[in-house]
Amino acid sequence: MKTIDTSVIISTYNSPAWLEKVLYGYDNQTYRNFEVVIADDGSRKETSDLIVRLRDEVFYTITHVWHEDKGFQKSQILNRAIQACVSAYIIMSDGDCIPRKDFVEQHVKYREEGYFLSGGYFMLPMDISETISKEDIYNERCFDLKWLKSHGLKSSFKNNKLSAGSVVAGLLNAVTPTNASWNGHNASGWKDDIMAVNGFDERMQYGGQDRELGERLFNSGLNSKQIRYNAVVIHLDHPRGYKNQESIDKNRAIRNTTRDEQRTWTPYGIVKSEQDIS
Repeated sequence: MKTIDTSVIISTYNSPAWLEKVLYGYDNQTYRNFEVVIADDGSRKETSDLIVRLRDEVFYTITHVWHEDKGFQKSQILNRAIQACVSAYIIMSDGDCIPRKDFVEQHVKYREEGYFLSGGYFMLPMDISETISKEDIYNERCFDLKWLKSHGLKSSFKNNKLSAGSVVAGLLNAVTPTNASWNGHNASGWKDDIMAVNGFDERMQYGGQDRELGERLFNSGLNSKQIRYNAVVIHLDHPRGYKNQESIDKNRAIRNTTRDEQRTWTPYGIVKSEQDIS
């Protein structure tokens, strides 16, 4: 029997066409000792039907964690998904991010006690996102710059995320000005470390709730590693109707408190204490 030593949490909400592509990406991984836990923020039946169908197609096990749609409550469903993970190590990504075939392998390669890993993404425009087929994913064409440019991708320094080999990736990781923060679309860490800071702050909706978790991990004594050029996902385009300034401002205030007071725990996370909240 295969030993599962890694859990991949994928967040989703009413995007079954994108989620299908993402799940095919995980079926194409070189490293296979993982499970997938889908953190579903209240999707309709189309998503559960897709998961039932794909359970018979892919090699890995899928756990579907769902709650009723009550607006953008990603932090809540992520906390439930964290608890559902069976392994000691957790990778987090989104249901619109197709992983390159070595994605899980890279996270496993660089994981280390006392650290969490920070990856990035390569954003695609909507027309290319819609063009990508199951075959394009399994044949890795959707990660090939020549193929992408033939479909209209413009030249950019960011294209190095797709073309860099291991040596160049290491150099680019070392010189990038981007902070090695916890990024919800591409990050990983030890389950015990995430539980020790009580997971995500469930007061936070859209805008920086992943970064705030990372700041509490830093405050608890962890360091981070930059792997944005090693662990590659392509980000499919989609509208963001849940984005609003009020939520962003509220979350910024919570993050400021976490940073200024060096907080390592939120009473609004996985474990809830009435005494702490009052």
